[in-house]
Amino acid sequence: MPRKQSVITAENVTVEYGDSLIWQDASFTIGKGEFVGVLGPNGAGKTTLFRLLLGLIRPTTGKLELLGETPRRGHPRVGYIPQRRPIDSEMHIEALELVRLGLRGHRFGVAWQHAEQERKKALRALRAVDAEALAHRPLGELSGGELQRIFLAQALIGEPQVLLLDEPLANLDIRREINLVQLVDTIVRTKGVTALLIAHDLNPLLPVLDRVIYIANMQVATGRPDEIVTSESLSNLYGAPVEVLRDSRGRIAVLGAEEASHPHA
Repeated sequence: MPRKQSVITAENVTVEYGDSLIWQDASFTIGKGEFVGVLGPNGAGKTTLFRLLLGLIRPTTGKLELLGETPRRGHPRVGYIPQRRPIDSEMHIEALELVRLGLRGHRFGVAWQHAEQERKKALRALRAVDAEALAHRPLGELSGGELQRIFLAQALIGEPQVLLLDEPLANLDIRREINLVQLVDTIVRTKGVTALLIAHDLNPLLPVLDRVIYIANMQVATGRPDEIVTSESLSNLYGAPVEVLRDSRGRIAVLGAEEASHPHA
């Protein structure tokens, strides 16, 4: 089987905030068209990975490349969905207009001759996430699951090669979690997009993930879920006993991780 083209490459990356060491000596490669779950305890440095890839911070030492170059702010081939933004129930902006902002940032008053072209692109993006029927609904009327589809459409309108999703499953019920994961997986498989998704619970992602990036104890481990999310691997990562249990349906429970990570919180 041919080796996938590298999209993200880290070589001996160390990251510090002030006097605090976040990661040390992290090396990994993510290929084109992979769906990757980013896991680990709170404060371990999951969002730090996204900040690095978005060009908001740089490694203290080591080398990080995204699409063959140093990550930079505003990269046109990187789509980003931040942690869920609060939407006021009185917000009357239509979903279509929010998606259009993915093309032109926060610049309103775009030239009239481009407006129809933008509208068509926004509708295509909404169609890709099965949300075209929401185009003219005010954001304040949408459910959490519907809003996540709109944010995903906004991230997709620029036709990114890399998609970064920061805890998009937070506060969704199980059915909407599964629907959103399946939607992202479809985008990965049909468009060849590389998706990195930060999550606290691995279970909704297990059927679709190609790789896991697990961050804990200032270390970064990568590999297939069945390689990384094991008692032996996580115990080595945390430097303390961690037990991974699987039930009859294949769902995973990780025991001892929060206790092991507490000294480094």
